[in-house]
Amino acid sequence: MEHQLRSQPRLSHNSDVEDIVTLLAPRLAYFAGVARTEHVTRAAQEMQVPQSTLSRALVRLERDLGVDLFARRGRTVSLTPAGRTFLASVERALGEVERAAESVRADADPASGKVAFGFLHTMGSETVPGLIRAFRADHPRVRFSLVQNYGEAMLERLRAGELDLCLTSPVPDAPDLVARRLDEQRLRLVVPDDHRLASRKRVRLAEAADEAFVTLEPGYGLRRITDDLCQEAGFKPRVAFEGEEAETLRGLVAAGLGVALLPPPAVPRPGVVELTVTGQRAVREIGVAWLAERPDTPPVAAFKEFLLSRKGKLLQQST
Repeated sequence: MEHQLRSQPRLSHNSDVEDIVTLLAPRLAYFAGVARTEHVTRAAQEMQVPQSTLSRALVRLERDLGVDLFARRGRTVSLTPAGRTFLASVERALGEVERAAESVRADADPASGKVAFGFLHTMGSETVPGLIRAFRADHPRVRFSLVQNYGEAMLERLRAGELDLCLTSPVPDAPDLVARRLDEQRLRLVVPDDHRLASRKRVRLAEAADEAFVTLEPGYGLRRITDDLCQEAGFKPRVAFEGEEAETLRGLVAAGLGVALLPPPAVPRPGVVELTVTGQRAVREIGVAWLAERPDTPPVAAFKEFLLSRKGKLLQQST
C-alpha cells in the first residue's frame, strides 16, 4: 500500500494534465498512455510510474471489462478493435476529468476563486453592490456567482450546495445551518401621500387595522414579519395584493391600492409617506447563513470573514 501511494502523483497547483487524470482515474489514464506510445516501458517512463504497476493495471482493466484491449508483442503493444473503440470514450472521459479538476481548482484559488452568494431582493440596489465593491478592493480577482431571491428559496439552494453564503431575513435557526445576525432595518408603514395618516410622522400599527395591505407573497421573510407584527397589534391584515418585490409594493401604495410595512427605499419615492411605527419593535433583522460542517474554499472564507466584520454597519443607508 505504501508503495502504491508513493508511485502515484499527488494533485497540486503545479500538476500537469497527466498528473491530474492519473490521480483521479488511474487505470483509464494508464490505458490511454500505453495506447498513445504503444510501448509499456516507454509509457511507464513518461507517466513516472513503475512498469509493474502499469502492467498490472492494464491486466486488471482487461479482466474487469472481459475483453482484450491490446495485442502484445513483447513490450510493444497495439490496440485491438475493442481497444480503439474504448480509447475514444476514454479520451473524452479523461478530458472531462481534466476540465472538472481545473474548474474546481480555479474556483478554490485564493486570489481568483469563486463565491456563490445569495441575497434578498431589497438588498440588490445598494447594499450588495457596495459590499462587493468594498471586498474587491482587497480581492480584485475573486469572482462572484450571484443569486437574488427570497429567504426560503435561498436556504434551499444553500442546502443543495448551490450557494456558499446568503444574506437573508429573518435570521434562520436550523440545526444544519450556521447563521449570524449582522444588522437590522426599521420597518415603516408606507401610505399614499393623500392618506388620512399621511400628515403624521409616527403611527401605531393598530391604527391601520382597517386598511387594505399590499404584501410580499407567503414564504418571503418580510411577509412573515408583517403577519407577526399585525397579529401582535391585534389584527389580521386584509391583503389586497401579494407581490415579489418591495419597490413594486411601494408603487402600488402610491397608486392607492393599500398600505404596506416596508424597509427604507434605496431612493425616496414620490407619492408615498413613510411613517415610523411605535409601540412595537418593527424591525427586520438581516443575517448571513451558511451550511454547517461544510468546509470553505479560501475565497469563501475571506468573504465570510469580510461579511462578519460588517456587523452593525452592513446597511449603507440609515434605518
